[in-house]
Amino acid sequence: MSAEVIYGKQLAEDLRQEMKSEVSELHTKDIRPKLVVVILGEDPASMSYVKGKQRASEKIGMDSDLIELPVETSERELLDLIEKLNQDHTVHGILVQLPVPDHISDQKIIEAIHPDKDVDGFHPANVGKMMTGQDTFYPCTPYGILVMLKRADIKLEGKHVVIIGRSNLVGKPVGQLLLNENATVTHCHSRTKHLQSHTKQADILIVAAGKPSLISGEDIKEGAVVIDVGVNRVDGKLTGDVDFESAKEVASHITPVPKGVGPMTITMLLHNTIKAAKRIHNQ
Repeated sequence: MSAEVIYGKQLAEDLRQEMKSEVSELHTKDIRPKLVVVILGEDPASMSYVKGKQRASEKIGMDSDLIELPVETSERELLDLIEKLNQDHTVHGILVQLPVPDHISDQKIIEAIHPDKDVDGFHPANVGKMMTGQDTFYPCTPYGILVMLKRADIKLEGKHVVIIGRSNLVGKPVGQLLLNENATVTHCHSRTKHLQSHTKQADILIVAAGKPSLISGEDIKEGAVVIDVGVNRVDGKLTGDVDFESAKEVASHITPVPKGVGPMTITMLLHNTIKAAKRIHNQ
């Protein structure tokens, strides 16, 4: 048995084509979705990532601005900028690239962005709506995973999902989204004892621990779906948290690293920005 590989890269391209048509239609109604990305400092990896977001926005016809600030920018200056963007009616989505420098509070920045423009889905108001099953902006990576599973026609209701990782960015929200789909969810983490006893029970295994090759084929139930969220650099190459070669011989479906979950994150950011533009226009 060899697993069917779920390529997020191809799915992302297909979704972006659909979004391009949607944005074009919005332009005829004088609605121009606009995303503003703010980054502090010049970290090469972060800069490459935010420029990727900007290019993706422009490719589907969406307006996009990148605001680059020096690393020494004060918390007050950043908060004032966010408030200015909150009040700008031409801006529909605001994203501050995290983490910010140590002298600035991540949480203060997240809470300063108006919930209607919080296309990252991190504001407590949007997290609360997600927790209670309401329509809102969902965090982009967890939302991308949900869309990947649905597009692959993988049944979620009644399935046992095991998640390794409990971060606010991926682990916790993806668990809630799948719980909202009537899956049974188990969270594992660095303090979990006898990890394999949990992973071997999973119908769907989502690994977001940030540890290369944490999971191999022997940790997976025959026919399970394996979603690898890990992004690690080993010997100059990108690798996930799952040993792909051994896992694919046991799983029914598996995502690779790269070309798996990663491309879906930016795609769902675009989706959220389009959604924000339509909402704000209707208001």
